[in-house]
Parts: sequence; structure tokens; C-alpha cells
Amino acid sequence: MAISKQYLKSKPVCKVTFSILAEDAKKVSLVGSFNEWNTKAMPLKKLKNGTFKGVVDLDKDDSYEFKYVVDGTYINDDAADSYVWSDYAAADNSVVTV
Repeated sequence: MAISKQYLKSKPVCKVTFSILAEDAKKVSLVGSFNEWNTKAMPLKKLKNGTFKGVVDLDKDDSYEFKYVVDGTYINDDAADSYVWSDYAAADNSVVTV
């Protein structure tokens, strides 16, 4: 799993690339506070090496909770900036800070 950040000079936005290795997965999506946890809003694209990848534009100077949904199972990112407890999910959520 990996997160990379590219800050834009022209706007207060950061392009965040999320990627997760899931060779046997059929479908992976990214859900979080930036897309109201909608499992259909951000499907990730599968690359030939089995990694799923996607880019999201996020406003700078903020933190966002997120998870990957791999074939219906919610997974945290090992490369997250931090983790926060969610009473709704009764589990930790990954956090990315930009």
C-alpha cells in the first residue's frame, strides 16, 4: 500500500495517489470522508502488476479518513499518516493529512 502527494502551486489542492496491491481482487474502491463513504464513487484501476490505483484531489491543510474496499472487505492502509477510531464502524479508519 502506498500514498503519494503532489501539491499544486496554482491552487490550494493536493493530488493524492492511493494504491494497494490486491492481485486476486476483482474490484477495489476507495471510500472516505471526501466521498461520503460511497463505495461506487471511486473505483480504483487495476494495473498489470496487480496493484489498484487512483488519484483524488483534496483540499490542502486538512485531514481525511478513508479505507479501501477490496471485494467488499474494508481495509486500512499501512502507509496512512495516522489512524482514528470510528464509533460507526467500531474500528480504526486510516487518515491522510494534506
